[in-house]
Amino acid sequence: MNDIKDLIQPDRDQNAVPIHLVNEDGFADWSKSLTAGQRASLEGQKFTGKGYQVAIVPDGDGWFAVGGVADPDALSSWCMAKLAEMLPEGTYRRANGEPGPAMHGWLTAQYRFTRYKDDESAAGPRILLTKQVRAIEPAIAEAAAVMQVMRMVDTPAEDMGPAAIEAECEALVKAHGATMDVVKGDALEQGYPMVHAVGRAADRKHSPRLMHLKWGKESDPVVAIVGKGVCFDSGGLDVKSAAGMKLMKKDMGGSAHAIALAGLVMQANLPVRLHLMVPAVENAISSNAFRPGDVLNSRKGLTVEIGNTDAEGRLILGDALTRASEENPELIIDFATLTGAARVALGPDLPALMTRRDETAADLIAAGKANDDEPWRLPLPDAYREYLASDIADTNNAHGNAYAGASVAGLFLDKFVGDGIDWAHFDTFGWRPFPKPGRPKGGAAYGLRASYHMLLGRYGAD
Repeated sequence: MNDIKDLIQPDRDQNAVPIHLVNEDGFADWSKSLTAGQRASLEGQKFTGKGYQVAIVPDGDGWFAVGGVADPDALSSWCMAKLAEMLPEGTYRRANGEPGPAMHGWLTAQYRFTRYKDDESAAGPRILLTKQVRAIEPAIAEAAAVMQVMRMVDTPAEDMGPAAIEAECEALVKAHGATMDVVKGDALEQGYPMVHAVGRAADRKHSPRLMHLKWGKESDPVVAIVGKGVCFDSGGLDVKSAAGMKLMKKDMGGSAHAIALAGLVMQANLPVRLHLMVPAVENAISSNAFRPGDVLNSRKGLTVEIGNTDAEGRLILGDALTRASEENPELIIDFATLTGAARVALGPDLPALMTRRDETAADLIAAGKANDDEPWRLPLPDAYREYLASDIADTNNAHGNAYAGASVAGLFLDKFVGDGIDWAHFDTFGWRPFPKPGRPKGGAAYGLRASYHMLLGRYGAD
């Protein structure tokens, strides 16, 4: 993959190929300024200004590019992404304007996952120039965080197990001067019994652990970020089907989101005391796997009857949310590839959002809409709390009917968040089944940009 830091550069009037952005409504008027030969070239390429259309037009001894967009005066993150995918290697600038938010898609369009196979069809770097120099570094940081999620989720479980997730956290520690505790073994069993129970069947290479990263001044408001790190989910003894298991390398997508968001917070130097909690396990099948009908202890002291070993993500999150609550945070945000029910309700592109406070939901939705990363709010209805009742324990981890699966999972997590704490939960797919410009098939970040820009709005940026 091309080095992302080189793909957006300051425009100092160096040589570059112009890119004209037009839409269908304005195409006829715009094309009047072209020569007959240029109009014929566009006609031959069947270019009409529709969204994501791309054309290359001869111009004397050189050429220019044209891209179709919905509105040249109100660019989105993705409106120049198809250009970045299709144009040849070279340096470009937008004619008669700046790329603005389209810098994001220009960068993510050039993502390639090449750990195991070279992409021989990939072009060299497509460099975009801009005079909005102060916007370059933030755009690169945000796109790099999104691509970190993509890369982590794309990596198979053998190479993205708990130890590899620990290494991703350790890289943040080194980059930003944070500190980190890693809890394993007997200490994990005693302090985080549900994390230990879910992960204990895995072999030593993929043994369970919990990473707790801390950064920032202790006098600043506390913000906790929690991410589900189930590196592979067989379903446990309630084993998944082959089709259901096929994509389960992505079940650590919540941890990837949390790690990427923590990196953005630290890079932006937001005035917060950050706590990143990442429980990392493999939900494996072995003679010592936890069983349906078992009753687990939890860090909070609640006992949990196991109605389904395939509802394991909420268990490890429960212990992590309890620990995060012990810091008395102003806000907790968690990310998890938690339920198929959320995907049935909302499809892959819209992450389900659940919050305790209406104003937090409104802030996250507004930030998402403004940055092309819109979540969709689902409720946490008190009427469904009874679905988690257990005859022998304080709660069950799964309900026995097919109703409101995403919300009921959220209600389970709510039991482990401290009273009165502002909390937002993202049930995100972490995967893109169909490619779109700037968003290739594979690992995907949903809710990351919404959360980051909400935090920027709440805590301010320098």
